[in-house]
Amino acid sequence: MLHLEKNHTPTKNSALLDELFTAEINMARAQKETEALFETTSLPDLHSMKSLFAATDVPPRDVVHYNGTHILPSWKQTLDQEYDNLCCKTKQVNVRDYGAVGDGKTDDTLAFQRAIGRGNVSVYVPQGVYITKGVRLPSWTRLYGDGKGKTILKLHDFAPKSAWVIANRSFFRGNDHLAVEHMSLDWNVERLSATEKTAAGNNRSSALTYAHVTYGWVTGVEAINPGLHCFDVSSHRYTYWGDGTRARRRSRYVWLDQLTGYGFGDDGATTHHSEYVLISNCHFSDPSGRAHDTGFSNSNGFEIDDGSSNVMLLNNSSARCFGGVEIKAHHHCAAASHTIINGHISVHDNRSFNFRHIGHHIESDPESLSAYNITASRLVAIAPIRTPLYKDSTQRALVVSAYRNVVINHMIAIGDAHYDYKEQPVLALQYRSRHIKLHNITIRQFTSASADIQLFGGSHGTDDVELCNVTITDSAPIAIQVGPNITKLALHHVTATRKQGNKALLLDGSKANIHHFKADGYRLPVSTGKTH
Repeated sequence: MLHLEKNHTPTKNSALLDELFTAEINMARAQKETEALFETTSLPDLHSMKSLFAATDVPPRDVVHYNGTHILPSWKQTLDQEYDNLCCKTKQVNVRDYGAVGDGKTDDTLAFQRAIGRGNVSVYVPQGVYITKGVRLPSWTRLYGDGKGKTILKLHDFAPKSAWVIANRSFFRGNDHLAVEHMSLDWNVERLSATEKTAAGNNRSSALTYAHVTYGWVTGVEAINPGLHCFDVSSHRYTYWGDGTRARRRSRYVWLDQLTGYGFGDDGATTHHSEYVLISNCHFSDPSGRAHDTGFSNSNGFEIDDGSSNVMLLNNSSARCFGGVEIKAHHHCAAASHTIINGHISVHDNRSFNFRHIGHHIESDPESLSAYNITASRLVAIAPIRTPLYKDSTQRALVVSAYRNVVINHMIAIGDAHYDYKEQPVLALQYRSRHIKLHNITIRQFTSASADIQLFGGSHGTDDVELCNVTITDSAPIAIQVGPNITKLALHHVTATRKQGNKALLLDGSKANIHHFKADGYRLPVSTGKTH
């Protein structure tokens, strides 16, 4: 079984994904299939959608560009041109020429301030350990080193809990054209007591934060034990003005590439109230969860959070987090929308892929105004497990709650036949989620789960679901379990095989359009409730 350590090299993810899905299901082919499925998803009334997006200031869904077997966001070419401008128009300087020592003892804060000045510089940071109280970057600044583990920026022992290792200079006014490359950022969590929470509140206490930044790059950077997040692409502040609201002064056109991190108090890579963000070839694992109360740590490898829009995640990986990828919002914010995932490997996360809008789930909650539009392809969930990070959370490979217009295409979920899944489902669609397509799904070896795919029904269940090309092998006693009052369900080309299985399909008071359903080894191929 695949195991990913915290020093995993995420540029290997593409090759690992090609092995798991075969080379024929490459990034571009999977995305084209997924986009075609999304176009035929039962969308809500377009007039209401347009009114919603106008009211919440959500930009239209970005167009995917294809480059051979790869994909890119439409704005990537413009971002590349701006990076060339940054490199060409900035003066080259060496931080050592401004008094930096890099011996792991001397306070080099002033040397960085002198080297950076008012910007318009590319600052080279040679190999060494540089102690600072935080580095703030004005517009048109590039900071680059000799690589992870070689060039290390470490927070001073007397830096406040609220400090960032690196952040842009003005969150309110905003900054543009910022790049940080090839170094490690050590938040120096050891300066705090072992029992205190590590975050100071809002968007402070991260290793690197871009808040209200236009045109930003972070490449080949490692984050070590940050109090809040490893890397945060944010607005000037997190705001909570109600569902459908997004903060002003957002970040946009930011690329995070080849990043790694561990020991984070909340999330690895995250976005808040920002748009047009690309996150690629990154790996985050083993959070501390110390930004939260013990046992209640929603610490995710990747979190696309409140008010985010048009975020694309390509060929990333996560291990031993609460969530591998979580797309969500708090109840009093607009949910993240227009999110694309293509290629992600989740190993031993509690909830490999978790899409939800908190506070908009059950019948008595207001229906979400903003939880729309997720496409995800080439997803791999390997052996999700329970975790002390969130002590009462049951493990899942996929959970969809409250979101509408969700397409999952080409997903592999592999369980551990020796692990006790405590009769919990593997994939769960629930809590007023709607207009969902699961295509080309492979599930195996969750032998102690309750069901491989469970569609929760009832007054706040899921609806309008299509399962197509699903293969389930040697897994849960029930392959597909469907709750009551689901009015629109299609099951096409489903194959389920198991020795001494119970029910291949359990329909409890719901109707289904079934074509080419094959079951082998189950006591009952199909079991129905009151209607079928």
